[in-house]
Amino acid sequence: MLSRVSRARAAVPRVMAARRFTLNTTTTSYPTDHIKEGTEPYITPSFQDGKFFQSAADKWIDIHDPATNVVVSRVPQSTHAEIDAAIESAQNAFEGWKNTSIIRRQQVAFKFVQLLRENFDRLAAIMVTENGKTWDDALGDALRGIQCAEQAVNIVNDLKAESLEVATDMETKMVREPLGVVASIAPFNFPAMVPLWTLPFVFATGNTCVLKPSERVPGAAMIISELATKAGVPPGVLNVIHGQHDTVNQILDDPRIKAVTFVGGDKAAKYIYERSAQTGKRCQANGAAKNHMVILPDANKAQAVNAVIGAAMGACGQRCMAISVLVTVGKTKEWVSDIIAEAQKLVVGSGFDKKSHFGPLINPSSLTRAEQIIDDSVKAGAKLLLDGRGYKPADPRLAKGNFLGPTILGEVKPGMRCYDEEIFAPVLSVVNTETLEEAVNFVNKNPFGNGVSVFTASGASAQYFTKRIECGQVGVNVPIPVPLPMFSFTGSKQSFLGDLNFYGKAGVTFLTKPKTITSSWKQDLIDGEILSPSTSMPVQK
Repeated sequence: MLSRVSRARAAVPRVMAARRFTLNTTTTSYPTDHIKEGTEPYITPSFQDGKFFQSAADKWIDIHDPATNVVVSRVPQSTHAEIDAAIESAQNAFEGWKNTSIIRRQQVAFKFVQLLRENFDRLAAIMVTENGKTWDDALGDALRGIQCAEQAVNIVNDLKAESLEVATDMETKMVREPLGVVASIAPFNFPAMVPLWTLPFVFATGNTCVLKPSERVPGAAMIISELATKAGVPPGVLNVIHGQHDTVNQILDDPRIKAVTFVGGDKAAKYIYERSAQTGKRCQANGAAKNHMVILPDANKAQAVNAVIGAAMGACGQRCMAISVLVTVGKTKEWVSDIIAEAQKLVVGSGFDKKSHFGPLINPSSLTRAEQIIDDSVKAGAKLLLDGRGYKPADPRLAKGNFLGPTILGEVKPGMRCYDEEIFAPVLSVVNTETLEEAVNFVNKNPFGNGVSVFTASGASAQYFTKRIECGQVGVNVPIPVPLPMFSFTGSKQSFLGDLNFYGKAGVTFLTKPKTITSSWKQDLIDGEILSPSTSMPVQK
């Protein structure tokens, strides 16, 4: 059995294992199929000072494989003392890491990228197991995270100082310095990508981090922690804690934490943003979304039909950028029958099965909620064009999984639950409009502004759309217009709370604070006279 050993180091209660605690996966050994019922669940460790340890928690949370609902692991509700120790460890590590040369930090970033790529399949496997993603979708999750890590190696350019000779013999220089301890609270739907939105930039900018992965899918975060240590991230620069509301509240209330990053639901985003503000923390919080796709009559029909199906049903609709509303313009309402026909061909099943187009919802309550939203919307007047409720995969092992087949609702209007709420399920709502102007006005009335796309063959129509639409991320013939990390994730309106978005230049700015240094090196003599004291406001010349 593992025990807790306390060692004193700068008054930090270090929580460590009596023997080395290793993860249950390696670069070459990871799940390739569903874990059988009756298998002893794996105990998810916590991570502090560069080492894994078993929590002393008295509350443990079961992690289910969403495809089978077999318990595959257990994760602790970290104790108050463990959370405090993790924050203290990050605080104590900050000064040394901040003063590590930026070239050295860049070298660590390069190594981190290499290790992430070497563990590409391993990361995907744990996401299929805990989240239910298909294999290819899990690889995509990991890839987008790795792309953020690759962008972080540009830190030597992103943190270049600016200087200007503002007067004779006087120069002002502006530098950006790290904040301190940053907390990252990650969601269940992107177990690798979202932590990697933040961690590589935290490391490169000289900050330290306390990471709280979703208690539903902690496995990828634990692998990332192991790889960060192997890359050369010093002990204490990254610590991982677990849990639910109590853990989040302790993060938000601790004054040692200077900034909080969060991705998740609408209510949680508002709560975290407001509570962070009360304690003077910086906060970036991605919340709910309601993403629309507008199809114009001149669009390529096959391209548009394939795009809306993939963007609405991919990842079982559990993306903050999923297309959940199709807005037809004019005669494109006739294309809905083609969309239904293609959606009926989708295979829903195990993420380990290459034939599956998407897998299950994350848990039974998500399935129940989605089915209730469908039912309520039909009662409110929506037309059920394709019903995915009661879907059962052919594989008998998946009989208890959280499966919902592709679902399409027509004649949808604001006021119906399927339009007003973020469903986070493979449910597409169809709204019919007659003109591009009507479609733009309809989308702009929605309170959320994560993403939107238009499909058209007209450059003029695309220009009209992109200039007048109010969403933060706009696609033209691109259904999910998330920019690569040399830019930033630019959700807007009620979909994002904060001033600076994730990754890219905005992400680096969020993680750093400006400092201006004004220097004067004047000679004592001017034309042979000794300078006399002045009590006037300086005048630059």
